[in-house]
Amino acid sequence: MPQIKKFNYKIYYKFLNNLAKELTRFYTSKLSKSFKVTNKLKGRGYDPVTSSDKAFERFIRSKITKKFPNHQIIGEEFGKKKSDSNYSWVIDPIDGTRSYVIGNPSWSNLISLNYKGDPILGLANFPELKKYYINCNSKVAYKFENGKRIRIKVNSKVNFNKARVAGAFHGALPLNKQKKIPKVLKLLEFPCFDALSYSHLAEGKIDIVLQCGNKIWDIHPLIPIIEAAGGKLSTWNGDEAKKAGNIIVANNEKNKKQMIKLLKPAI
Repeated sequence: MPQIKKFNYKIYYKFLNNLAKELTRFYTSKLSKSFKVTNKLKGRGYDPVTSSDKAFERFIRSKITKKFPNHQIIGEEFGKKKSDSNYSWVIDPIDGTRSYVIGNPSWSNLISLNYKGDPILGLANFPELKKYYINCNSKVAYKFENGKRIRIKVNSKVNFNKARVAGAFHGALPLNKQKKIPKVLKLLEFPCFDALSYSHLAEGKIDIVLQCGNKIWDIHPLIPIIEAAGGKLSTWNGDEAKKAGNIIVANNEKNKKQMIKLLKPAI
């Protein structure tokens, strides 16, 4: 993770910390009742978007624009606002829209601050669960819950044969490829809930997470949180996780490499 000035870390950390609270209040007061659902794929599959996704993104964009008017913004629902700034904000207004639609509380608001394309600070806010995860620099990440701030770390000492593995393919890994990795499928003993599983790994509750088809707004906000908590992540073929796609996150580098070896037939 590249370094930026400590002064800047403090400014942006404070902004994201406040924004997490504002997002939960916004949800509770404005969005926790009825909403409209449409299918982005229009009969070619199912990729839901709700009126709440769009309302959240407008809210987040307005807060960023007011505080940092020259920064770039990249959002899932409303595209890219370009500028000459080295700073850009990547937004997933609702990560886990399917969960949101059916009332599963595991959905979240994801936001990252990127510097020259690299994720520096991240926020994963869970309004229904009344908690959020955030890093304040490259080495320290926290969970805020029940009014308490708790520093989080991965459980780096867990070996591969005892690792708790969660995974979800989201329809992005064909059955013929899944058949090539039976050892991996056998290891998937824990459910995977989008950003919540990544967050659980960062606090040591899960040791390896596999996901398919992540877009930049799905993974960029989690990268700095996971790295600050000591986690290791990449694509399934070992590229930088910031490129998105099929992502593996592990509690240590050895376990990540061992899982990538098992995934190789499906790549």
